[in-house]
Amino acid sequence: MMATAVIHWVDAIVALQALGEDYVLITLLGARGSTPRENGTKMVVSKDANFGTIGGGHLEFKATCMAADLLNDEQEQQKIEYFPLGPSLGQCCGGSTTVLFESFKGTDFNIALFGAGHVGLALADILKQLPCKLHWIDNREDTHPSPLPNHVTPIVSEQPADEVADMLPGSYYLIMTHNHQLDYEILETVLNRGDAAYVGLIGSDTKWRRFKMRMDHRGYQPEFYRQVHCPIGLAEVPGKRPIEVAVSIAGELIGLNNAAEQTKTKQRGVSRAQAKEAIRELSSSDE
Repeated sequence: MMATAVIHWVDAIVALQALGEDYVLITLLGARGSTPRENGTKMVVSKDANFGTIGGGHLEFKATCMAADLLNDEQEQQKIEYFPLGPSLGQCCGGSTTVLFESFKGTDFNIALFGAGHVGLALADILKQLPCKLHWIDNREDTHPSPLPNHVTPIVSEQPADEVADMLPGSYYLIMTHNHQLDYEILETVLNRGDAAYVGLIGSDTKWRRFKMRMDHRGYQPEFYRQVHCPIGLAEVPGKRPIEVAVSIAGELIGLNNAAEQTKTKQRGVSRAQAKEAIRELSSSDE
């Protein structure tokens, strides 16, 4: 079993959300008779630790096992379970309780930002305020400011293109290093990987034409680089100042990610049948 951390469940949720981690919130909805804890008691279960307690014993063991199953599911969901605290659970309390399980998925908005120049700094300052996991890569020492939030990972790499292999499928790639050759190497590596949700390359139309000529010369077909956004950002947000470019890029990413989120089908809320069954079980436990 996972160890239980001595952290209040509210603080645990704040920390897990900041890290973009999945978690399940467990709540005792109805406690009848003799029970280890009272109504409203909560605990949080993540993939690596438990936070708080609903009274220990076999009830908590069963509840955390159910929470672990929910963590393995790809969808956010809620469910209600009824537990009589008798011989079947190995507890002699004699009461009963109904438990609400609410699973919350961490963010899958993963961004790889290559470059910590003027635009990179301005853009990272915006992105770090979003519910995302930001991997910020540069090949120069002392370019990343500190401190940074927990969901921002600064990476200093002599070969930035090598970091592409460690990114999650469906990541958003922003390529804006201080060197055109580095930009090309990163771009080619990202496109060869073939699973990006978004590929943005900073630069002019002239830069992009030259990059396409290089890829054509290397035998790539136009389909290979069709998804690349260059110039990067929203055309509706003009300007060449670093903050203007950063706002344009961030706006484009936010719009694309929100559109992707809306296409996902997620079950939210306890179904009517589950709620009716929970009420029936609570009523029968009082008889």
